Amino acid sequence: MDQAGPPRLSCDAGRVTGLYLTGVRPWGGELSDVEIRDGRIAAVTAAGGPAPEGVPLLAGEGRLLVPSFSDVHVHLDSTRLGLPWRPNDSPGGVWANMLHDRAHWRDGGPPMAERSTHMLGLLIAHGVTRVRGYAQVDADCELERLEAVVAAREAHAGRADVEIIAFPQAGLLREPGVPSLMEAALRAGAGVMGGIDPCGVDGDPVRHLDIVFDLADRYGVPVDVHLHEPGELGLFSLGLIIERTRALDLRGRVTISHAFTLAHTPPPRLDEVLAEMAELDISVATVAPPGRNTLPLTRLTEAGLRVGLGDDGQRDYWSPYGNADLLDRTWQLAFTNGFRNDHLVEHALAVGTWGGATVLDPSLPRLRGVDDRPGLAVGDPAELVLLDGEAPAAAVQDRLPHRTVVHAGRVVAHDLALV
Repeated sequence: MDQAGPPRLSCDAGRVTGLYLTGVRPWGGELSDVEIRDGRIAAVTAAGGPAPEGVPLLAGEGRLLVPSFSDVHVHLDSTRLGLPWRPNDSPGGVWANMLHDRAHWRDGGPPMAERSTHMLGLLIAHGVTRVRGYAQVDADCELERLEAVVAAREAHAGRADVEIIAFPQAGLLREPGVPSLMEAALRAGAGVMGGIDPCGVDGDPVRHLDIVFDLADRYGVPVDVHLHEPGELGLFSLGLIIERTRALDLRGRVTISHAFTLAHTPPPRLDEVLAEMAELDISVATVAPPGRNTLPLTRLTEAGLRVGLGDDGQRDYWSPYGNADLLDRTWQLAFTNGFRNDHLVEHALAVGTWGGATVLDPSLPRLRGVDDRPGLAVGDPAELVLLDGEAPAAAVQDRLPHRTVVHAGRVVAHDLALV
């Protein structure tokens, strides 16, 4: 793959708090110059105007400017990217795959901290600067995998903002001591309390969710629940989550990951459930699954829900898929939803970039509809990525490597390599 070389900066952008982008096209619009000060967009003007003195210049070369990608569902401790190819022999199913991973994850070669750090670096190099990543906590690994993800976060502290979810992949009740381990994880670097399939994994949804929400409430952290459960079973678990969100007033602090039940629920029941979720500001994280589990993306957005996109596991002991490129996953989101028109493909890009940012920070203005293109206004965080493409929809289809990634107003990656 040809590399375009380092970004053309007039001085060392890594040592200042400002940056001036020349000749970029915000969301594919007119050529503009963008001034960044103190990690935020300070001005957007017509291209060719006078540049401020003492601020490094970055030549935009007419490329698209969009918000950087936000990966809101990625297993940073579940990857073989960068390692020799291993034929996939995962058995299928949540519990069987969990046991398969448990039998092999220590045999992956480099230490888990090294693998997680490499994985996070790849995400950043491809355009991600905001991450919500899982760290598995169970009776087998205890806090070992959490410690690896914490190390990865520290290694890339200047390149991305990373939230870590303490994730009970094997449930909270099937093995002794797991709730105490989860509490220890919240004291050791995790900032989000995780849960998984309260009925399907633990078989005791009330007790499972009581533990999840009690720890979240006591430690003042958000909740993120993996909910693969389909149909009526998933609706039952979702109802219990809604009940606890309301009782503890965790409005804006709860995310449902996968939420496959929303793909199986027809209207008008779906509209009722989405209205309840919107009332309590419960967000959704999807990994763009194919087939019957594809979420009705436009319905979620139009109902007022915050929706973000994630990469899930990346070429691990569960699945051979994944390349740490959320632009690829954005293509998958558009494809699985059957989007063909440009404005809908661009909506998938808005979800993969700004939509995920609102999942992580509910104070940010959410997507107002399928035609909303936020994130590039004066005052918005300078979390940005420059992409090649005639239009945003073309960038999603072509997924070209010439990218420049900006975090907190600093260039942190260029042409798929960390700076």
